[in-house]
Amino acid sequence: MIGAVTSTRVLIGQLLRPATILFEAGRITGIVDHDDGPPDTTDFGDLVVMPALVDSHVHVNEPGRTAWEGFTTATAAAKAGGVAVIVDMPLNSIPATTTPHALEVKRRAAGAAELSVDIAFWGGIVPDNLDEVAPLAAAGVRGFKCFLVESGVDEFPAIEFDALDAALNACAAVGLPLLVHAESPAVIAAAPAPGPGYASYLASRPPAAEVEAIEAVIAAARRTGGRAHILHLSAADALPAIARARSEGVAITVETCPHYLTLTAEEIDDENLAAKCAPPIRDAANRERLWESLAEGTIDMVVSDHSPCTGDLKRGGFDTAWGGIASLELRLPLVWTEAVRRGFGLADLTRWLCTAPARLAGLDTGSIAPGQRADLVVWDPEAVVIVDPMRMTQRHPITPYAGRSLRGRVASTIVRGGDIPHLLPETP
Repeated sequence: MIGAVTSTRVLIGQLLRPATILFEAGRITGIVDHDDGPPDTTDFGDLVVMPALVDSHVHVNEPGRTAWEGFTTATAAAKAGGVAVIVDMPLNSIPATTTPHALEVKRRAAGAAELSVDIAFWGGIVPDNLDEVAPLAAAGVRGFKCFLVESGVDEFPAIEFDALDAALNACAAVGLPLLVHAESPAVIAAAPAPGPGYASYLASRPPAAEVEAIEAVIAAARRTGGRAHILHLSAADALPAIARARSEGVAITVETCPHYLTLTAEEIDDENLAAKCAPPIRDAANRERLWESLAEGTIDMVVSDHSPCTGDLKRGGFDTAWGGIASLELRLPLVWTEAVRRGFGLADLTRWLCTAPARLAGLDTGSIAPGQRADLVVWDPEAVVIVDPMRMTQRHPITPYAGRSLRGRVASTIVRGGDIPHLLPETP
C-alpha cells in the first residue's frame, strides 16, 4: 500500500513539528514538510502522530483459555490503545509455548482469528526443555520467558535459581534474551500466608522476594554474558542492584507496568480484586521511586502485562482470586496522565512505550524514520476520557481503573501503513 499522512504535530525523534510521512509496502519511505505530500495525503489536523506502541508483555491465552481472552479481542483492544504489535507470552494458553509444535498450534489459532494488529511470540523455558530453545528460535520466537516462582498454571512450572546459567547460555547461543519473572519462592514461603484482604496479600509477596531473585538473575547474567530482562518490576528496592550491574556492563533490561505507576497499595480496598497482580502493587513512595528510575533510565520500558480472566476468577478474596490486570488498551492514557503530572514529554513516552519494547523483541518499529515499519498512532493528548469498563474492547469488562479520568484519546492506529495484520515473522 502506498500512502501518506500529515499533521501539524508529528513526533520526529524528540521534536514535535509539522510533517508528512510517506510510506509504501508497509515501510516509511520518507518524511517531508507538512505541505509537500501527495494529493491523497490523509490530513490529521493537529492531532499528534507518533510511532505506534509495541506491547511486549501480553497474555492472549488462546488456545486453551480462550474464555479469558483471545486473538480477536486482544488485538482489537491493542488497536484501540494505539498498539501496532503485541508479543504474546508463552503461558496461560494450552499448550504452553515450550515446543515448536505448541508454537505451531498457537500460530494456527492466531491465523484463524480476526486480527487487528500484528502478533509476535515469546517461547518458554521450563524444567527439562532446553533442547527446544534452538528449534523454537528457528521457528521465529523473539526470546524466552521463565519463572523463578510458581506461575499459577500447572503447564508452565518454574525453574530453579541454579538453572539460570543454563537458560541464559541456551538463549545466548541463539542470540535472544531471557525474560524472567523474578520473585524468590524461598522469601515468599517464609512470608505470612495471604488472607482475603489486600494488606495480607501485599505482605505475602514482600519486596525482598523481588530483590533476591533479581540479584540471582544479575549474578547469572554476569557469569554467562547472557542477556536478561526483568519482567514487571514492582519493588523499587531492587533498582540499586540493577543500576550497579548496568554500570559494570551486565546485559540486563527492565520493564514496569502501568498499574505500578498509577495505583498504590493505600488506595486498594479489600473488594478491589481487579487490582490483584503478581508482584503486587506497592505503596506510593515505591511508585515515585519507579518514576525516578524511568527518568534515570534504569527502567527501560512500560508494558501492560495484560493478563485477563473471566469474572468468576476475580471473586472471593486476595488469597484466592486470579492475579492479573488487563490494560492493553489503556496503557497510553494511563502512562501519559501520570507522566504529564511529573513533567515528562512525548519523547519520553515514545521511548518507554514504543522504542524500548520494540528493541527488546527485535522489531523494526518504534520510531518514525525511513526504513522503519509504517506503524503510527494518531491521538489527542489533551482529551480527557473516563474509563467505562463496558465500552472497553477486551473480552471481559474487568479493570481497576473504572471511573478514572485519564488524558489521551486514540483516534487511529495504523499498522504497516494500513496493510492486513499478520503473524511475525511472516515466514518462520
